[in-house]
This record gives sequence, structure tokens and C-alpha cells, in this order.
Amino acid sequence: MRARDIMTTPVTTVRPETPIKDAAAVLAVNGFTALPVVDGGDRLVGIVTEADLMRDRVPRDARALCHPGEAMATVDTTTVGEVMTAPAIAMGPGADVAVLAKALLDAGHRSMPIVEGSRLTGIVTRRDIIRIIARDDHTIAEDVRHRLEIYGGDRRWRIEVRDGMVSIGDQFDGRDDAETDRHVATVLAQAVPGVVRATAFATREEDDR
Repeated sequence: MRARDIMTTPVTTVRPETPIKDAAAVLAVNGFTALPVVDGGDRLVGIVTEADLMRDRVPRDARALCHPGEAMATVDTTTVGEVMTAPAIAMGPGADVAVLAKALLDAGHRSMPIVEGSRLTGIVTRRDIIRIIARDDHTIAEDVRHRLEIYGGDRRWRIEVRDGMVSIGDQFDGRDDAETDRHVATVLAQAVPGVVRATAFATREEDDR
């Protein structure tokens, strides 16, 4: 499964000159945790997160100060470009989702911009990955069956899915390339969102021949 299979596109973005207050409003209204920052050519130049926008922007309550003369926190930043993280870590649309997920976890990030060259084309979030993990077995089975119908016809494969684990029974037709066909069927199945593992095997019908 590749990033292009699950990424969100088009992407909600901001520019470096976007006011911090406006960027915060976009996050709040949409429930996002980060926004890619692009220039006029849609080239990725950074990313701004909730943490970036919050840092040093909430003043201490003067009523809670022990010493009236204690200095209050002040900031001079007003635009996204002044607080964004740059350069932003990004991956291409062909990135393996397993590699992408590990990168998010290792870095503690919640989203990964997807770029072609330097141009932003999509974004993958932790929520996108959780959404594919949560796909029900019936839907996964239908998707696998559809892909395999294109490769081998609609009567050759017997599909069973349990907790994202796919079993592919091959109604063998006697061809010498059956093992290769089963390998291809496994690869196709593993590209379906929600599949944890896929295995293909000859059914008893083949063994009895």
C-alpha cells in the first residue's frame, strides 16, 4: 500500500504570510493538528503545527502572579512564516505506508506532507492510517476480490478475511505458472487498504486432481 492510496487531496494549506490567528482558526474549525505551508507555486516550504502556534502566545494571568512587577510573556511574531518548522519532512506518493507510519511514530509527528518534487500533492495523517486499520473485513474482502477478478477471473479465487488477515484459495486450473499467479495475487491483496497480511495457497480441489 502506497501513500497515494490513502492520502488526502487537495490539501488545506497556508502561506508564510498568513496571520497566525487565521492559521489557528483553520486548525480549530477543521480539527487539524498541522498545516503545510506553501509558496505561490504550491511548493512545500514548511509546516505549522498546533505547538508552533501555541508557543509563547498565551500570556500568564496577571491575577496569579506572586509579584506584581513580574514580567509577562510577550511575542512579536504575527505570521506563519515566523513560527513554522522549515524545512518540512515529506515523502513521495509512492512511499510505502508502513515506512511512512514508522517515520511518523519515530518523529512524534501527526501528519506527513506528500510531494512530487517540491510540489505538495497530498497529506497523510495518523487518522488516515487508523481509518484503514479500522476497515471491516467484509469491505476488505470485496476490494481484494475485485482486484483478483481482474487477474485470474471471478471463479478462480476464494477469499476469506479475518481481522485484516487475508487467505486466498486458488481454484487451480492446471497451469504451470500457478505459483507465480499466487505470488501476484498475494502482492495485489497486500496493496488493499486494511490488509494486515495476505497468503495464497492451492485449495484441496487442486490437490485431488
